[in-house]
Amino acid sequence: MKRFVISIGCALITTLPIASAIGKDHSPEDQTFVNEASRGGIKEAASAKIENIRQAAEQKADELRGVAQGKAEELRGAVENAKSQAKSWQAEGEAYVRENPTKAVLVALGVGILLGLLLRR
Repeated sequence: MKRFVISIGCALITTLPIASAIGKDHSPEDQTFVNEASRGGIKEAASAKIENIRQAAEQKADELRGVAQGKAEELRGAVENAKSQAKSWQAEGEAYVRENPTKAVLVALGVGILLGLLLRR
């Protein structure tokens, strides 16, 4: 892990001054990192930069988690609405069949014949 941190620190130290030399703008944290690194605190500067990145990643993860939970709640509501609508249609269908059994049987027979003809081809 120490080699990884030192490697990141060395990579950041070497890339930041080059990028600023070619006119790239950096945040104040980047400039602080370069200043600390140039004074010999490479390990501390790298640790501070890694901590800043970790905190930013945690913040973004929390934001995304909140959005995902909101979408999950919306989806649960939509599922509940669909379930209640399906139950309502089922109850209406059962009531229609009980009131009109002959029609229901003839419609079912007609649909069966049509499906049979279509699937036979």
